[in-house]
Amino acid sequence: MASAIITGSARGIGAAIALRLAQDGYDIALNDISEKMFENNDIVEKIRETGAACEYFIADVSDHGQCENLIKTVKEKFGTIDVLVNNAGITRDALMMRTTEENYDLVISVNQKSVFNMMKFAGTVMMRQKKGRIVNLASVAGLYGNPGQINYSASKAAIIGMTKTAAKELGARGVTVNAVAPGFIKTPMTDALTEEQRNKMLALIAMKRYGLPEEIAGVVSFLASDDASYVTGQVIEISGGLKM
Repeated sequence: MASAIITGSARGIGAAIALRLAQDGYDIALNDISEKMFENNDIVEKIRETGAACEYFIADVSDHGQCENLIKTVKEKFGTIDVLVNNAGITRDALMMRTTEENYDLVISVNQKSVFNMMKFAGTVMMRQKKGRIVNLASVAGLYGNPGQINYSASKAAIIGMTKTAAKELGARGVTVNAVAPGFIKTPMTDALTEEQRNKMLALIAMKRYGLPEEIAGVVSFLASDDASYVTGQVIEISGGLKM
């Protein structure tokens, strides 16, 4: 059976993508930064209930060496790596003048460098297989910018450029590379907003609602499928008609 690895997939959008790809018939390699992320968490059980094999692997994907070892271990476990979804990401929000160098570098390392690390090592496997799908999680912040997120916006804009470059480098080997750019997605973070904050955000969205993690997963599923075999170097915005 084909296999997929999804970074930052213990919960949230990453977990939704992992579950959808399992339903599509992939064996699943989950990844997150610590064992604690999988405590009191039923994502492995949910995936196995679909009939897919599922294991989780602890690695800090901002670390080059840990990514190399992660890909090696997953390849040994599942035999192939057919889909890579680069979902891991963090925020350290502040206005530019209040953003520390430490928090700028941390967000760039986790959000952007991780994509380089994982595409490099998984891409090598896929090139040898002469097939593969890579889907990177960008953001509307990378397309339009967002006040208070200069580090996050920079990391996501960089992912868009990296996606287009990798698509050109890997295309001749049968590997597609695309990105999705989610807008405001319903998460515990958006649930914690005040009614006034929610109303301000919803006023920017044509569809007047937040997106769901499963809606992001559906587009990733398409990009990982045979239906998207001639789609590469693209960025698909999933924002409900957001105006920023």
